[in-house]
Amino acid sequence: MDPGLLLIPFISGVIGYVTNFVGIKLLFYPVRFVGVAVPGLRDLARLLPRKLQAVPGVAQGRLGWQGIIPSRAAKMGSIAVDKGISKLGSPAEFYERLDPDSIAEHIVATASVEVRDLVERIIEREHPTLWRDTPPRVREAIHRRVRDQLPDIVRTVTADIGTHIDQLLDIKLMVIRHIEADPRLANRIFLEVGQKELRFVVNSGLFLGALLGLPVLVLFQVVDSVWVLPVAGVVVGYLTNWIAIKVIFLPVVPKRIGPITFHGLFMRRQAEVAGVYSGVIAEDIVTLSNIGTELVQGASADRTREMIGNALRPAVDHALGPAAGAVRVAMGRDEYDAIRTGVATEAIDYTMTPLSDASFNERQSAAVRELLTERMEVLPPEDFADMLRSAIVEDEWMLILIGSVLGFAAGCLQILTV
Repeated sequence: MDPGLLLIPFISGVIGYVTNFVGIKLLFYPVRFVGVAVPGLRDLARLLPRKLQAVPGVAQGRLGWQGIIPSRAAKMGSIAVDKGISKLGSPAEFYERLDPDSIAEHIVATASVEVRDLVERIIEREHPTLWRDTPPRVREAIHRRVRDQLPDIVRTVTADIGTHIDQLLDIKLMVIRHIEADPRLANRIFLEVGQKELRFVVNSGLFLGALLGLPVLVLFQVVDSVWVLPVAGVVVGYLTNWIAIKVIFLPVVPKRIGPITFHGLFMRRQAEVAGVYSGVIAEDIVTLSNIGTELVQGASADRTREMIGNALRPAVDHALGPAAGAVRVAMGRDEYDAIRTGVATEAIDYTMTPLSDASFNERQSAAVRELLTERMEVLPPEDFADMLRSAIVEDEWMLILIGSVLGFAAGCLQILTV
């Protein structure tokens, strides 16, 4: 036997390693599409099988590549909610863990100065003469009244939000919007949660490829043709990817065969993964800042703003105290109502702005992370597996196909060694 043939198992191992390494990279990168538009491809894509339309860029008439995970950002966000977040907690539970009382205290502490400026600006705008003629002592009394009632107003707002949070906050749309805007979040979920499993996929390609190279060596002796190597490369590339993907998630529950217990690598680490997954979600997705933004800019923003406005509008009456009636008569009802509405409308943003404070977000996110971790640790194995596998199961064929194509190319190169 030609000693050079002994390189076949080694080269098969290299093929397995490289195909798995490249496959993993193509799963996540590039984050944004890289390629060119091809005239007529968009129309042709409609005639292609559904699976080929799913190849990144094809449906848009472009030829190139984008990581499978970031290219499915909206889908990943939807699945993250349906298969994971929605089973771990409701909007009301998330909001309760964020501690509405602490939120109210933080808003009062950071918004008082801005609210003072707001009151002055609106009254000057709507009725400059009245405010200019108001004695400084009376102005300060008005500001003091606003400052004194601000804690009660903010607590009313945060309590009302908590009461109606399920109608005001669409967690699914919020998650989809944030992951779609920054596809790196989808990557982060997989890269951090499945770090050990992804490393296994790459390393296993070397050992599985070398093992599969042994029958290739025998087959090459029986079938005296160098084309055995490219064909075998396809098989090696296919099987190394296929086996590696399957052993990550399957079997979902432990199965004992003789002295050996088989259990999906990812499934064995449920407690550990719970903490990592919860950290990503709590730190970057279901955050106080994102919830605040969704409340005032999301699908139910009008309802949120109306609710907050109703709580803030009486602030002008309370600030003026017994003089409110006389001021209303002096200014005219329409101008007076304009000031009340202006304070209520513009103060909404001042109420929500403090929620974007980074250090405050970090402290509050710890509570959400704790909730998610607690729930994930006791998820049924089937639901736990669904959290990540359902996001890529439809596209596994692409990774396996990539492995086959790379295996064929490596097999062609392998001909040079024999």
